[in-house]
Amino acid sequence: MEVTGKVKVVNPEQQVSAAFKKRELVVTTDEQYPQHILIEFTQDKCDLLSSYKQGEAVKVSINLRGREWVNPQGETRYFNSIQGWRIERLAPEGPGQTPAMPAAEAFAPATNLNEDEPDDLPF
Repeated sequence: MEVTGKVKVVNPEQQVSAAFKKRELVVTTDEQYPQHILIEFTQDKCDLLSSYKQGEAVKVSINLRGREWVNPQGETRYFNSIQGWRIERLAPEGPGQTPAMPAAEAFAPATNLNEDEPDDLPF
């Protein structure tokens, strides 16, 4: 799965235990109702976030993770997390850039059009 949007927050690395570290990224999606998605990068994937700054457009490859936990009273709870494993910069869309042209507009207009020639199209 993938999430695209702009970097809102890149948190510092957290050393959770002697053998486990994580780093959190918040991506704001670009849609009618933007969502702020918290994505965790763990262990060696923490270093992937080092060069990213707030406001950059990114595409993040993610996995959804779920786990079950039983508290001391015997009640079962479920937790979900979003784990990132790859991040890519997207090309910025600025006023100087034009979006990709549809295929129909990619051809130059005909200059040697002769209206007197018979139309041989079957429709």
